[in-house]
Amino acid sequence: MTNDYLLDILLGLFRQRFYCDMNFPNGTIGDLGNVVAGATPSKKLRDNFTANGIGWITPRDLAKTSSIFISHGATDITDKGYCSCSATLMPKGSVLFSSRAPVGYVAIAAESLCTNQGFKSVVPHDNIGTAYVFCFLKENAAAIENTGSGTTFIEVSGRIMKDYPAYIPEEHACKSFSQLAGPILELIRINEKARCNLEMLRDALLPRLMSGDIDVSRINCSIQ
Repeated sequence: MTNDYLLDILLGLFRQRFYCDMNFPNGTIGDLGNVVAGATPSKKLRDNFTANGIGWITPRDLAKTSSIFISHGATDITDKGYCSCSATLMPKGSVLFSSRAPVGYVAIAAESLCTNQGFKSVVPHDNIGTAYVFCFLKENAAAIENTGSGTTFIEVSGRIMKDYPAYIPEEHACKSFSQLAGPILELIRINEKARCNLEMLRDALLPRLMSGDIDVSRINCSIQ
């Protein structure tokens, strides 16, 4: 199955179970999990950044991918860079939500990572779970954006994000939804990893094929 189709199934299950309840919020996003802002180390210091360090995500990283799961962006930050700013390391399963430039990208942390200040992410409470928070933010991204303000670009503040109305399901309802949604999200993650591996293999082989370093003229491609 394609990931677009799997995502449609996931969001369809969410709407089927919780659509009516969304009209009767009984809490806020702050009740779904801890709302976490990001930060950026000084870009004047090169040793704040590295190719292989702590995963650090920007809205631009999400703009360049269709993947739901992410662990690293275009650049990582070093331990020194992390300690020099107010970025917060979030655990695997945290739900990233871009809060400016633009508002509304939603992704899931495939491993522990942090973000720049362009995010107001949610670390789901154990009784809520990643699947519910992810679907809630996907379904409400446009409405959350409408609560933002700004002249140069729209931004959603941490306070607005935390206080945005939300329906908080009973624990058994979240557990039941997670049991259905978990395998779907896992299949999406596996598909994304396989696609990434194939893209890396293509990028490694194509230049060598084009230059003639690899000779495939003697390979028999006929079907037996």
